[in-house]
Amino acid sequence: MPDRLPPLTALRAFEAAARHLSFAKAAEELNVTPAALSFQIKSLEAHFGQPLFLRLNRAVELTAAGKALSPGTTEGFDRLAAAWRSARRLSESNTLSVTAGPAFTAKWLAPRLFQFAQDHPEIELRFAATLKIVDLARDDVDVAIRFGRGPDVGLHSRPLAQEWLTPVMTPELHRRYPTVESLKSAPLLHDDSIAFLDPPCDWAAWFRAVGEDFAPTRGARFTQADHAIDAALNGAGVVLGRRGFIVKDIAEGRLVAPFRTALAIDAHFRFVCLPGTEDRPAIRAFHDWIIAEIAKLAHISEEFTFVDVKDVSPK
Repeated sequence: MPDRLPPLTALRAFEAAARHLSFAKAAEELNVTPAALSFQIKSLEAHFGQPLFLRLNRAVELTAAGKALSPGTTEGFDRLAAAWRSARRLSESNTLSVTAGPAFTAKWLAPRLFQFAQDHPEIELRFAATLKIVDLARDDVDVAIRFGRGPDVGLHSRPLAQEWLTPVMTPELHRRYPTVESLKSAPLLHDDSIAFLDPPCDWAAWFRAVGEDFAPTRGARFTQADHAIDAALNGAGVVLGRRGFIVKDIAEGRLVAPFRTALAIDAHFRFVCLPGTEDRPAIRAFHDWIIAEIAKLAHISEEFTFVDVKDVSPK
């Protein structure tokens, strides 16, 4: 049996067929005919000197040799694809692919992107608004904006700002509910997008922070934070708003935050990229722009007294 490697096309055909355990599905994935794929596998078996598949009536199975070869070929093609993507990203130095959650994209990025485009006309931004945790080494993405506690193992990760929550409403609604006591009878909106946090960062926690034993359960519930904020902006009720999504509306008068107590939480937004890419000019420019934009409204945070949600969680 020769030591030299077989043709790459034959190995690619084998890898797809071994992964699917189907010549037909592998041929469809590789956009070739089943006959062409079968020919490639037969040539690989001839090169190897023994069968790699057992051909059954309506299926195929790997032989012992095929099982030994399959994991290495899959890993090899995955690493080759990752290397190709990395090299292509370097050649596309003025293109930046960013993924962020739908709420962050809608409430933070979209209202501010005009300024970034003005300051960096040479950078072409591409956005994917999704809650899926993408694999930066495998997917065609340069930067991820993630929310939570992490950790971001094996990645370059920087926190963007401390997160906090406080009640916000329109100025008109505030005239009807000016006090904490009156707030108990207000239409309270629930942002369930952070229901995964423990301890809970909800209305009951905020009321405990201001010394009130009140745990509201009624009111509209939203799985997306931006939808809850939009409802508040339209006067539908009062929402326990997260810093990143409300400071711009507070600064511009669309929302008011009349109660100066805010829940401090340890979950936060992070700027995440592959190690070694953080100093790539487009990535560095995008990171520095985000930090500068956050700093513009940092003074709003100074107006609140913060209570750690852990200090008011039920014992």
